Amino acid sequence: MRTNVVLDDELIELIERARQLTGLKTKREIIHEALRTLIRLYEQAEIRNLRGKLKWEGDLHEQRLSSP
Repeated sequence: MRTNVVLDDELIELIERARQLTGLKTKREIIHEALRTLIRLYEQAEIRNLRGKLKWEGDLHEQRLSSP
């Protein structure tokens, strides 16, 4: 699906910086990578927010010893 996006000058500069850092060649590649990274970061934050909220019963030491 084709979509046109209007970017302000600051974002255009960031695209150029992203190109230098990543080696990605096109704006399309950079935007795709940016969206994937944004989603991954938010998913990781959701997982971190679960810390201390889940109850787990088991013996971690025992599981580590029995793992191949």
